[in-house]
Amino acid sequence: MLQVLLIVYIGAYPKGKNGEIQYQHIFESLAGYGLGGSTIALFGRVGGGIYTKAADVGSDLAGKVIEGLPEDDPRNPGVIADNVGDNVGDIAGMGSDLFGSFAEASCACLVLSSSSSHLLGGAGYYYPLLISAFGIFACLITTFVSTTCYRIDGEADVEFSLKLQLVLSTILMTPVLFFLPYACLPASFQIAGIQGSIGPFDCFLCTATGLWSGLIIGWFTEYYTSNQYAPVKRLAQSCETGAAPNIIGGLALGFKSTIIPVLAISLTIYVSFLSANMYGISLGALGMLSTLTVALTIDGYGPISDNAGGIAEMCNLEKVRERTDILDAAGNTTAAIGKGFAIGSACLVALALFGAFVTRSHQTAVNILQPLEFSGLMIGAMLPYAFSAMTMASVGSAAEDMIKEI
Repeated sequence: MLQVLLIVYIGAYPKGKNGEIQYQHIFESLAGYGLGGSTIALFGRVGGGIYTKAADVGSDLAGKVIEGLPEDDPRNPGVIADNVGDNVGDIAGMGSDLFGSFAEASCACLVLSSSSSHLLGGAGYYYPLLISAFGIFACLITTFVSTTCYRIDGEADVEFSLKLQLVLSTILMTPVLFFLPYACLPASFQIAGIQGSIGPFDCFLCTATGLWSGLIIGWFTEYYTSNQYAPVKRLAQSCETGAAPNIIGGLALGFKSTIIPVLAISLTIYVSFLSANMYGISLGALGMLSTLTVALTIDGYGPISDNAGGIAEMCNLEKVRERTDILDAAGNTTAAIGKGFAIGSACLVALALFGAFVTRSHQTAVNILQPLEFSGLMIGAMLPYAFSAMTMASVGSAAEDMIKEI
């Protein structure tokens, strides 16, 4: 769609005095594509998320309230809503969220590219789109290897197969990200408003750092959520002494799990900025999202298995349900990988968009010590808590109505 829009804009946009294509204005107009994607992602993620969790909680709690009504019982109408919710929230919601990040990262990189006269009119301005395009091919090869060449013999193999896809796609993309800038970009170029020149190796360094940071974020997210590792085992042991230690330990574990992902994102920002300034940060975001195909596949695995298990239970297929439970357990663990990707890439994308704005508006600096800017930072830090509180309250309210209806 980005490529189609580029072709349409180049054909439809007024030419310059000497008949030259106005790439700067075209790419700035194209930024609306990313913003539109993020706007819809907000509704998909929040609306779908509230629906799926309200249906899940309502359906399960109805079984607790009504004696003799197990989870996913065909007599419980909430089970249908729960199955639909798996689709609406965990598939469509996450898909739209990652699409929003992907579209904005691409648009931010294109806007920054347009401020360089060295990159326009040739393969240079296709470079951000080619990163994503080659990522699709790398992930297709990865999927073929993991589904055709790797045999699943037991429960542990399922989770390993999913993680293997992320590792393989990262390894496959690394040489691609090395050769791509040398094929597309000039030996040296400059971005307006940024001092110093940028070379192909600088671009490789940015994208590779983002790519491997994505793998690290995914791996450590999985480490803190899988029942095969120490953190979850310790949390399970805390249940032996009551609910309170379990809740306290779980909350502490959640806070602790953010350390490595934040360090990985910080390293990506630092290396990318040193290598290619704000253009480098936008490339870092694209590098992290280059394996988006696999990240989204892994994330969708759990909800699909959960949905299949609900249908099997309603049809009284006990043996099928036993198998789907194994798949669901692996899927729930690896689903955390996709969420790590979504948060990590969103952080880089936000910074890349800000960088594109600063570069194009020729602002030299933003002083956060000014009262207005600092107040904005404080309000911005508060908003996620307010937003989360409202969405959680909505889930609770909708779940109560659903329980009464059931």
